[in-house]
Amino acid sequence: MNKKLHAMLEKHCPVLYYRMLQKKRAEYEARFAAMTPEEMRQRDDELYFKHVGKHVNWDDPHAYTEKMQLAKLEDKNPMKAQLADKYAVRKWVADKIGEEYLVPLCGAFDNADDIDFDKLPKSFVIKTNSGSGDAIIVHDKATLSAQDQKIIRAKMNYQMHCNYACGSFEMHYSDIKPKVIVERLIECDEDDLPDYKFICFDGKPYYCWVDMGRYHQHKRNVYDLEWNLQDWNQKDYGNYEGTLEKPKNFEKMIELATVLCQGFHHVRVDFYNVNGTIYFGEMTFTNGSGFEPIIPYEADLKLGELWNLRF
Repeated sequence: MNKKLHAMLEKHCPVLYYRMLQKKRAEYEARFAAMTPEEMRQRDDELYFKHVGKHVNWDDPHAYTEKMQLAKLEDKNPMKAQLADKYAVRKWVADKIGEEYLVPLCGAFDNADDIDFDKLPKSFVIKTNSGSGDAIIVHDKATLSAQDQKIIRAKMNYQMHCNYACGSFEMHYSDIKPKVIVERLIECDEDDLPDYKFICFDGKPYYCWVDMGRYHQHKRNVYDLEWNLQDWNQKDYGNYEGTLEKPKNFEKMIELATVLCQGFHHVRVDFYNVNGTIYFGEMTFTNGSGFEPIIPYEADLKLGELWNLRF
């Protein structure tokens, strides 16, 4: 089925379209569920080689992306599922640093058909609690037609029932109870909303990479905690061409990241910083599933040295 036909079916027959996708997805997930641990390792290694150009040394890993492959399959810490859950993590974050750092929640649903758009604010973000890249940003709900709302509900119901462990082997996502959540849209005075991601090892943040243009022209700058731009990056994002000033309350962000990363050998803690107001974004244990190469490779090894891999 070509892209044009996909778009037409989604627009005019969203429920049927996503039902078709779900059926196809279910067949794929059934094959995934039947895989043995050895088969999972083999397939994961194939994907790692495809994306990073190297095979996984399962017995003695050194690189950051390489160690992530073992962590995905072998680290059974139940906290990973709780904190990767964008809904469940909210209470944990509120208990740790305070609910004032949470993006206001407009609703959480077990079925997207229960969403009443009339009760939502003018602008909002709707997404699943376990997905990645599935967020729908609505700047003005008055622009949504009844068919638009139907499409959103059908898409969210489909996304909610996808097992995001399938295909990437991020096994902890299998333990997340799916929900659709709606949050207020955070808007800032800048043209883009910077996303500050702190890479932490053994309870200590080491680097902050700042994402810009995630939904149109994704760029990334990597800084140390003194706000020195680093000479390495992830995948092919490249540096942001504009000027990124160090946030005035950057040290506060480091302090909050330090609190949230305690007890974990590796985690990424994300924040937004809007006109001086800090909002928690998410906790991520499998950044890019380890399939997005750190360039140059020497930086991958440097990050790997910081990760005391044990479970």
